Amino acid sequence: MAASGDEVKLLGAWASPYVIRVRIALELKEVSYEYLEQEIWENKSELLLKSNPVYKKVPVLIHKDRPICDSAIILQYIDEAWAGTGPSILPSDPYERAVALFWASYVTDTWLSTTKKIINASTEKEKAETVEQSLVGLSLLEEAYEKSFKGKPFFGGDNIGYLDIALGCFLGWLRALEKISGIKLIDRAKLPLLAEWAEHFGAVATVEKLIPKTDKLVEYYTKVHQPK
Repeated sequence: MAASGDEVKLLGAWASPYVIRVRIALELKEVSYEYLEQEIWENKSELLLKSNPVYKKVPVLIHKDRPICDSAIILQYIDEAWAGTGPSILPSDPYERAVALFWASYVTDTWLSTTKKIINASTEKEKAETVEQSLVGLSLLEEAYEKSFKGKPFFGGDNIGYLDIALGCFLGWLRALEKISGIKLIDRAKLPLLAEWAEHFGAVATVEKLIPKTDKLVEYYTKVHQPK
């Protein structure tokens, strides 16, 4: 592992997909780091509050005593700060980079916000409408994959890239949501390319060890989010 003397720390929470996003990037870039699990609901640590005084959330990457916040920004920082180690996360081509950033933003800002509503739908009609909206978003990603990345195992080509990490960090929670709601979202019959991509991504050793098991996430959700 590289960068052992760079004093890299990551403040995180094991179930957070945004933390998983950063951990995948760090390990792909072969960066040695100290992982510090944080309490994110109550009794937040002084280190977290000091490192991210604006949002008071994880993940926070601390490199040489300087905190970097927001997982999307952290990914770009990791790619640039350790440009000489591991595979590049962002494409070098300006257009391909712009495309990856666009879709990653879409995943987090649009698709995710819709998909999270499935589990909180109060009626079957609302649930069905939300599922349809989520599937429309996944269909757009399927089309983007086919047009821009066809024939390659990942959005990043032969290697995992920025969009793979940005979307793939949610696979654990997506499986948990499917189990809780009883609805299959990434269905091979409807989204064959995304289903194949998800299999490829999830089978990468680095990813497999970092994404929590479905049952563990379901148990966590039941404990934290359902009414007492």
